[in-house]
Amino acid sequence: MKVFIVGAGISGSLIARELSKYDIEVHIVEKAPDIGWGVTKANSAIVHGGYDDPPGSVRAMFAAYGNKLYDELSKELDFSFKRVGSLVVAFKEEDMEYLKELKKQGRENKVEDLEILEKTELKKKEPNLSDKVIAALWCPTAGITEPWDVAMAAIENAVENGAMLHLGESVKDIVVKDGKVSKIITDKAEYKVDVIINAAGLFADEIAKMVKVANFEIFPRKGEYILLDKKLKGLVNSVVFPTPTKKSKGILVVPTVDGGILLGPNAVDLPKEKKYDLSTTRDGLDEVYVKSKKLVPKIDISYTIKTFAGLRPETKEKDFIIGPTKVWGFVNVAGIRSPGLTAAPAIAKYVVEKIFPEDLKINLQRKKHFNPYRKKIPNIKEVGLEEWEKLVKKDPRFGRTVCFCNNVSEGEIVEAIRRGARTLDGVKFRTRASFGRCQGGFCSLKIMEIISRELNIPIEEIKLNYEKSWIMDGKVRV
Repeated sequence: MKVFIVGAGISGSLIARELSKYDIEVHIVEKAPDIGWGVTKANSAIVHGGYDDPPGSVRAMFAAYGNKLYDELSKELDFSFKRVGSLVVAFKEEDMEYLKELKKQGRENKVEDLEILEKTELKKKEPNLSDKVIAALWCPTAGITEPWDVAMAAIENAVENGAMLHLGESVKDIVVKDGKVSKIITDKAEYKVDVIINAAGLFADEIAKMVKVANFEIFPRKGEYILLDKKLKGLVNSVVFPTPTKKSKGILVVPTVDGGILLGPNAVDLPKEKKYDLSTTRDGLDEVYVKSKKLVPKIDISYTIKTFAGLRPETKEKDFIIGPTKVWGFVNVAGIRSPGLTAAPAIAKYVVEKIFPEDLKINLQRKKHFNPYRKKIPNIKEVGLEEWEKLVKKDPRFGRTVCFCNNVSEGEIVEAIRRGARTLDGVKFRTRASFGRCQGGFCSLKIMEIISRELNIPIEEIKLNYEKSWIMDGKVRV
């Protein structure tokens, strides 16, 4: 049996990993040059508690369960995950009723240990919160991670267990024969197929149109972000939310797993044709700054090291679209908006353990020798001195620092290339090299020289990320 997953974002990657536990042929087709570069790459990186999804919704069905799966998943796949907890803060008495409603909703969604903290207790936990805050809903199970790292780890583990990854390959058509999917056609090849999992993010509606089951539309919702320097580490210890609106969870203040502070996102609905619009705006970034400073007045915008935007796949239903369709073998995993990162591990298990046996009537056979473990690239900043010495003895390149902002060695960059990095961003998202204060200003050329050497290609052929994102056009002098 051949199963093709369209999309190597957080949902597609974890589904691929679940399917790689069984004796079937698994393929992942991703039109981007690398893993997790769509919706997954630019979001708030929060593993939500699951209290703010309407009871009975598909989102609620998966969020709290997905949250619980992250502890074991992070241990098996060796990615960064911290349960820092989250706070939804109230500034006025009317907000208190909303906090009580969220707490009640959380209990219905089986979220544990929710409590409302009064101001004195709250300020002990987060002393830099605004003095105007009167209370907050505390959720200790909320956490933070790096979404692209989760996706890359899952794909690496899936490939280790036999899955096949097709990067830079775009699906152009799907052939249906006798009511069943029969063939998938890309810009590079044609493949016979038995089952297709549509996890194409912003473009899932367009993939569904190919088999005439697009009974939904996906609209891009833009969110702009500001990333602050790690010098502000400790400004907040947990994820800080305002009281949410009907449109979004609001503009947040979030500690990142490597010590930075993330502000955002705002929420701007774009027309369908704007699915590639990742531009930031003065008005949008001003909104992010003003509203985040309302939560934490000590935020200093002068510590900004990067601004960026991400797009979320929004539907009119405002819910996940997960399940089989009238075309046998075509399964939608679409509209995975917030809390998609949180829900993804549970969605993957649902697709494999419920949809395959119950809806598709496919009896999957477990592999006898599935390996659930993947080790991350060792970082010289995180390992102890003794372990670092062992790394250097084994490979002296771990003793040569390339990125000084994040203490990334040449050995790590070489290992990232061995694992599939072919661009500057490919190295960046696997090692954090050029993720720091200088944003690659000092290390980019050195990284390019290493890529050129390891892949034996001219340095002017190396891209930032996508095919047309050239950096060098040739030599200035010979």
